[in-house]
Formats: sequence, C-alpha cells, structure tokens
Amino acid sequence: MEARTEVEMVYETGEGSYTAPERKLALVHRVIMPDKDYPKEYAILVTDRRSIFIHQNKTRISFVLRGEMRYGTALVTDVQPKTLEDYANISLESLAADASNIAVPHDAVISLVMTKGEPSFRLQDLFIWLTMRRQRHKFHVYDLEMNYMVGANQETKIRFYMVPLGVYFKTRRRTQTREAVLRVYAMDALQIFREVLPARAVS
Repeated sequence: MEARTEVEMVYETGEGSYTAPERKLALVHRVIMPDKDYPKEYAILVTDRRSIFIHQNKTRISFVLRGEMRYGTALVTDVQPKTLEDYANISLESLAADASNIAVPHDAVISLVMTKGEPSFRLQDLFIWLTMRRQRHKFHVYDLEMNYMVGANQETKIRFYMVPLGVYFKTRRRTQTREAVLRVYAMDALQIFREVLPARAVS
C-alpha cells in the first residue's frame, strides 16, 4: 500500500462558478476484477472526492489471474507496483475521462462490503493445495463489493479482489505468514476507504 501524500489538484465542481482543491491521498497498487473473458487489473487512486480505478496492463494469462483471485496469493513477481509519484504529473480529469478506467465519486457510494473466502478444493489446484497444507497456512481471499449510483436513477456495483503484486508480497513474507500479508493489504485498503467514504457506506 502506497504511503499517503497530499497533492492539490483543481477539481471542477460542475457548477461552473468555482473550483476547489482535490487531493491525491493514497494508491492501492493492485486489485483484480472478475470478467468472463479476462480478469482485469487495476490500481486505485484515492482522492478526497473520488476513487479512480486505473486499468493496468495485463501481467499474466487469464488462467494465472483467476488462480490469484481464488487463492489471494500473488504469483506475479516481475512487475513493479505503481506509486503515487507515477501519477503525480497526470491530471485527475484525464484519468477519469479514460474509458478504460472507472471513476467513482465518493458521495455516490451506497455501500462497501468486505468479505473473506476460503477456496474449495479443485483437482487442478492440487499443487497449491498441498503447499497450503505443508505451510499450515490458509489462503483466505479478501474481496470488496462497492455499490454506487451512476446518475440520478441507476445503481451499479463493482467487485474487486485484494491481490497485491509479488514484489510487495515477497518482501513481507520473510517476517509474516501468507495469511497475515493478505489480511493487512486488504485491511489497509478498507481503512483508506473508511476515511473518505460516507460513514453509512462502509461495513
């Protein structure tokens, strides 16, 4: 999870009569959204007004990404996580306008719910399952479901899995269990959202 900095940006209020500073607060470097064709990877840039899910280049084939969503374990070890500095000179408006990204105003969020699952056994996952038993660790998968309004009458939702890149995972794995690394990554993200979303929305 990227440490927070505050970067003032000009935010158009929509009224056209004034502007206010929009601050870049935090970056969640990677989540995965399920998709019937190909899971999509995003970084989440969180400001004091909205969360922008920034589409990332594919890191692995669909089969690998689906495995990461099932087990919450980071298999990609050769991709460097993005940081806030990578987006310091990119305007928030251009990110929000990009059709491959998803911009969610915080005041439009109805609910944000975290769940924790434990994958069921599948024969094709035998090696991973044996690794779990040998290490005596459970591969809990954390995911968040965000419900929000688009316009005045349309409600939509997105679901994303909290799977960090391997570079983040490996350095922490030296001193923490696999379960602890994934739990901290998910809880850090949840805390970021708690600080910017309406109190009624987060549970």
